[in-house]
Amino acid sequence: MAGSDTTPFLSQADDPEDGPVPGTPGLPGSVGNAKSGEPEIPDREGLQRITGLSPAHSALIVAVLCYINLLNYMDRFTVAGVLPDIEQFFDIGDSSSGLIQTVFISSYMVLAPVFGYLGDRYNRKYLMCGGIAFWSMVTLGSSFIPRERFWLLLLTRGLVGVGEASYSTIAPTLIADLFVADQRSRMLSVFYFAIPVGSGLGYIAGSKVKDVAGDWHWALRVTPGLGVVAVLLLFLVVREPPRGAVERHSDSPPLNPTSWWADLRALARNPSFTLSSLGFTAVAFVTGSLALWAPAFLLRSRVVLGETPPCLPGDSCSSSDSLIFGLITCLTGVLGVGLGVEISRRLRRSNPRADPLVCAAGLLGSAPFLFLSLACARGSIVATYIFIFIGETLLSMNWAIVADILLYVVIPTRRSTAEAFQIVLSHLLGDAGSPYLIGLGSCPRPGPRTTALW
Repeated sequence: MAGSDTTPFLSQADDPEDGPVPGTPGLPGSVGNAKSGEPEIPDREGLQRITGLSPAHSALIVAVLCYINLLNYMDRFTVAGVLPDIEQFFDIGDSSSGLIQTVFISSYMVLAPVFGYLGDRYNRKYLMCGGIAFWSMVTLGSSFIPRERFWLLLLTRGLVGVGEASYSTIAPTLIADLFVADQRSRMLSVFYFAIPVGSGLGYIAGSKVKDVAGDWHWALRVTPGLGVVAVLLLFLVVREPPRGAVERHSDSPPLNPTSWWADLRALARNPSFTLSSLGFTAVAFVTGSLALWAPAFLLRSRVVLGETPPCLPGDSCSSSDSLIFGLITCLTGVLGVGLGVEISRRLRRSNPRADPLVCAAGLLGSAPFLFLSLACARGSIVATYIFIFIGETLLSMNWAIVADILLYVVIPTRRSTAEAFQIVLSHLLGDAGSPYLIGLGSCPRPGPRTTALW
């Protein structure tokens, strides 16, 4: 590594006793200027020799992983797109509706460390195939639950966390084993485009499929079929690359995994990992509550402004706000992720701390705009949408950069475990509770608080 005066902020080994990982670059931008005596970044031919995969095949693997990531988030937010209809069907209030997301996130959070442990030690391709197949079957089954069995809907949404945990903890580590430096940053940005775009498509698919079919249950039957396609693509296209080989610039000798407790101790002593994970927890807290409740909030704002009639029992609720919010989420996701990666890449030339600074600026900058979106809801729905657009764009700047930080401060044999515990932390203190807290606070009480304005 370079001397202390030029060493990037996030470049230390993830365990002081390990020392630097041979050939591991620090920040993505810093490795382009390797010092004398440091290994060069492998070119295309070098990567193909190390991984055994052509550049086209590696790019195809990333495309398959992006498709599945998009599908995961599309399924997660299909429920939010038809939430008013679910409330009508099961005759539940906002506090119970908030539990739908909280139960899912809690299950996902508990299972993530299990798949993180398995992903660092066993074939990642087959773990993902099994998890996504199970997720598809459970999601399909949840669309046939009768109205008197709301508890069963909660159970099935919890089981959906199996598929998400098997994928989210493992897929980024595959990308890390296929690419290095700026190539990895670009591929991760493409991969994380799928989060906001998939979320937006979830709102859109949920609302439009419900309108076409005349029944919200059909909205939950779209993603299972696409999940079968995902399993086939995983099985036929994805190949398991050697862990950490592209960073060692050699396909031998392999890195040996340490014990699970040793991994946890190393991660706990890695300040770059812990601090970036805590920062991302704040992002998860905000986006979790915003994602579930924004369409319902916007619908009630229109009712208060007299632009749409209230959603009455037995009637189909208006889906226009879910559609518009979905489109905004797609657009701001693409814009925010791309903007964050590009700003960080350019700023890194003069400041090696660019990644955490861009993340912090995006998170802090989003706060006033999201507050203004709430404050303007009683006066102008257009202003509300504008401020939501700006706030979501700034929040989205974090997605790809935080993932890249994790990959270059954690050694390859601990990355799935690190992904898992970042998921646990961000959900435990973030979006596992925030949707329920918002629903609990907005749940109607006797008296004047039963109005849409309340």
